[in-house]
Amino acid sequence: MKYGYARVSTALQDLESQLQALENEGCDKIFSEKFTGTKADRPKFKEVLSLLKDGDTLVVTKLDRFARSTVDAIETVKNLFDKGVKVHILNMGIVEDTPTGRLIFNIMSSFAEFERDMIVERTQEGKAIARQREDFREGRPNKFSKKQIDHALGLLENHSYKQVEDMTGISKSTLIRAKRKFNLID
Repeated sequence: MKYGYARVSTALQDLESQLQALENEGCDKIFSEKFTGTKADRPKFKEVLSLLKDGDTLVVTKLDRFARSTVDAIETVKNLFDKGVKVHILNMGIVEDTPTGRLIFNIMSSFAEFERDMIVERTQEGKAIARQREDFREGRPNKFSKKQIDHALGLLENHSYKQVEDMTGISKSTLIRAKRKFNLID
């Protein structure tokens, strides 16, 4: 049996392209989750691993969807090989249980981990540079301007939260946070 596994790191990312690739590969059953790969506890991944048996194939689209680190990848593949399971990484090919196959897999796993580490390092460097600016503010920018919030807070004097939300598009929770910020809550 062919099992597919798809994963994205955040709820905002889309699984669709991975799911489509796994369907095109002819997977009989596909497991997917939105879970960071840096965590060991990936429930769907654990589930698919527990189902795999001799003669089955595990299919993933890319190596970085499969393992958290080189050591994790090597250990997982070794355990799968011991069970008689084939591993097919779509952007690499079938990983064979031969000295050459294991060598290529280990090298590719090291490159995947290196690439991930470099992304983290560049992100941290970018943040460090940004923090040096006077106008730096951590987090995403405000969706609404101070003027828009002030206008909405003014509307609350004669309207309900629901009415103000319908008029301005500013949610009740945002308005309550703004009231707290400006000490307008009794």
